[in-house]
Amino acid sequence: MSKENQRKKFDIGVSSGYIDHPRHHQQGGKGMELKGKKVIILVEQMYNDLEFWYPYYRLKEAGVEVTIVGSGTEVTYTGKSGIPCTVDTEAKKISPAEFDGMIIPGGYAPDHMRRHPAMVDLVKDFFAAGKVVAAICHAGWMLASADILKDRTVTAFFAIKDDLIHAGANYVD
Repeated sequence: MSKENQRKKFDIGVSSGYIDHPRHHQQGGKGMELKGKKVIILVEQMYNDLEFWYPYYRLKEAGVEVTIVGSGTEVTYTGKSGIPCTVDTEAKKISPAEFDGMIIPGGYAPDHMRRHPAMVDLVKDFFAAGKVVAAICHAGWMLASADILKDRTVTAFFAIKDDLIHAGANYVD
């Protein structure tokens, strides 16, 4: 498979209030409506500011109810660029049944997140419930710690490629 075709497998974006995926176009649809959906975004110290705030505001613009979830070690976490983020709640208080999906931003935060069993269990529980689990950049570390990568095709920041492969993933650059 060419690199171009491999990249198309991951061509998912958010615009105009819809999750846009090539499969929806093949089936004649225009995407999944996001208005009224509920999504959590995980956060810990040293999160990548852009990988957190861009999805946060795009989802809010699309009418998604966004809940910011921390490990419980702090009320406010600071990103790599120094931007603070105050959580709404902590991981152990979240029930996947109440949400449609989660986003895990990168930076060094995923390495801190995976040190907290409640954060890792939350990822496992969302995945087991068939919810959307979106991992950006270094967030693949959380997927590896949650042991949900076996035979899954993933991409991530190249520095964690070996970690993902050792966790059973099929890594695609």
